[in-house]
Amino acid sequence: MDLPLAHLDRPFDYLVPAELDATARPGVRVKVRFAGQLVDGWLLERVAESDHPRLAYLEKVVSPVPVLAPEVARLARAVADRYAGNLADVLRLAVPPRHARVEKDLTAPDPDAAPDPARAADAPDGAAPDPATDGPDRVADGPDPDVDGPDPDGDGPVAAPGEVDPRGWRDYPAGPAFLRALSTGRAPRAVWSALPGEDWAARYADAVAATVAGGRGALVVVADARDLDRLDAALTGVLGPGRHVCLSAALGPARRYRAFLAALRGDVPVVVGTRAAMFAPVDRLGLVAIWDDGDDLHAEPRAPYPHAREVLLTRAQLADVAALVGGYARTAEAQLLTETGWARAVVADRTTLRARVPAITPTGDDPQLARDPGAASARLPSLAWTAARDALRADLPVLVQVPRRGYLPSVACADCRTPARCPHCAGPLALPAADGAPACRWCGRVAAAYTCPECGGRRLRAAVTGARRTAEELGRAFPGVPVRTSGREEVLATVPGGAGLVIATPGAEPVADGGYGAVLLLDSWALLTRADLRAGEEALRRWLAAAALARPGPAGGRVVVVADGALAPVQALLRWDAPWFAARELAERRELGFPPAVRMASLTGAPAAVADLLAGVRLPDDAEVLGPVPAEEGRERMLVRVPRARAGALAGALHTAAGQRSARKAADPVRLQVDPLTLF
Repeated sequence: MDLPLAHLDRPFDYLVPAELDATARPGVRVKVRFAGQLVDGWLLERVAESDHPRLAYLEKVVSPVPVLAPEVARLARAVADRYAGNLADVLRLAVPPRHARVEKDLTAPDPDAAPDPARAADAPDGAAPDPATDGPDRVADGPDPDVDGPDPDGDGPVAAPGEVDPRGWRDYPAGPAFLRALSTGRAPRAVWSALPGEDWAARYADAVAATVAGGRGALVVVADARDLDRLDAALTGVLGPGRHVCLSAALGPARRYRAFLAALRGDVPVVVGTRAAMFAPVDRLGLVAIWDDGDDLHAEPRAPYPHAREVLLTRAQLADVAALVGGYARTAEAQLLTETGWARAVVADRTTLRARVPAITPTGDDPQLARDPGAASARLPSLAWTAARDALRADLPVLVQVPRRGYLPSVACADCRTPARCPHCAGPLALPAADGAPACRWCGRVAAAYTCPECGGRRLRAAVTGARRTAEELGRAFPGVPVRTSGREEVLATVPGGAGLVIATPGAEPVADGGYGAVLLLDSWALLTRADLRAGEEALRRWLAAAALARPGPAGGRVVVVADGALAPVQALLRWDAPWFAARELAERRELGFPPAVRMASLTGAPAAVADLLAGVRLPDDAEVLGPVPAEEGRERMLVRVPRARAGALAGALHTAAGQRSARKAADPVRLQVDPLTLF
């Protein structure tokens, strides 16, 4: 039943009246009487008998369309168990709200439609796995002479008739064999590190096309609408129109439900989308894939807070299908997949990498610093300024990545440097524009008559510079050059290839026609000094994503990072070696006992409520309880850590304890999160 109560997270038996026998099929939405109220539910299974002597009758079948596919129902139960959540909460994420008009339009019989004998002859789902593909070599067995052999014309491998052309993957030694495994119906699992300048959407389209050529379907999840548009265009070019659907919460109720039903009915073999698509039904699923799994948009903000990567990997395990995790960077979670042998790394050799990586320089190596120590504190050091000037003179665009949006997101007293805080709520003050009054970023109140409580000063100075102020400063430094901004207010997808300045926040960098002549990575301290376990990993991910947009090759674009070259994330950027940094991060987390080396749960709520839940939970013997630490709005957070082998026991114990509290109607809720992105 669709009830958010942990103690009711189980199936209930109901009798099916004779008049509903034809429509009450597994997977349909129903209404039942429970505790005197009419509640929504899902019909999971029809059985002949029940262990309960007295049963109520099913009240109503809301719709005869079985929108909950059996494979998705099994997946939803597994995800709920993994995240100590309720099945009803997961199903709310998995199946979009019903849109009656769309359902009526799509389910109306077409008198002119002829039966499709090919669909009637399709093999049933759930075929037994092939033992030959389940061993340790399920991703790629090395170079395949049928795919990777030398081409007498020197143009790389060429696909045989009816096969997917693997030449887009030829820069990766295991890439063509990975495509061949997909096209022959096997279930390879790969962690792919993309080269700079790589058309990742085209490579994913190749993998999807290979899967479809093998008679199976594919599901791809990306972080945002801009990535979805790129992948949509790439798939249309490879598969043709009408062969895939896009699923996204931004589509609106009608369009999203129409796309969902098309996938459910098997009208299309491919589904792509944002986080909302991770549970989408796919006919004869053969591949699940995710791009840029380190993006925090892949983490669901609603209970039970699943991550798209973990949902897709669980789906690959349950359905015995192929999996592809790709990105310019590599997360510690993806590194764990390769180190445990669950997946194989698909990477380019060093010779190819050196030929594709643009020239990358940290400002810490600038010789001017020895002559002028004050240059180290400059926001735009001479090395970065020179790179931008040279690119503009060559009629090439310049990308400037700024971590903070807005004008001046943080200000301080110009006399004593004390951070300016709101006199009402103590929140940080920001300046929205050059001629604007300072306003609080928390409560929104304007502090036009601000006076420093330490020295009485009334003048303010910039403490942190945002993207719009950066655009203003660079516009003055390079007069006559077009300046564009891409950020929260307006995200640009592409920009022309001529001379111009593009100021973008991380994740909003547009693609330039022909690539950027220079990429400047400013304010690296804002990324590296965050109080976050993933600060270094996230900084490298954002830098690689921006640097990948430069013109490829040492003689192409130039990338300047305003940071010390001795730092590990900067070293990984200079060498374009995300696997090395991911291995380093994973080793450190093993030593310190942090995810993904261990499984960790976060319990957040009022102190008394958290203590109450912990008092009633039967944790595994090897569990460690850490905390409490302060959380927002007077709440506190406790952390529980167990080895990965005990993850299921921890989730089950927490869910049982949450059920006990909901059964006795405990007043204060406790938010349970397993392996949350933010621990501190």
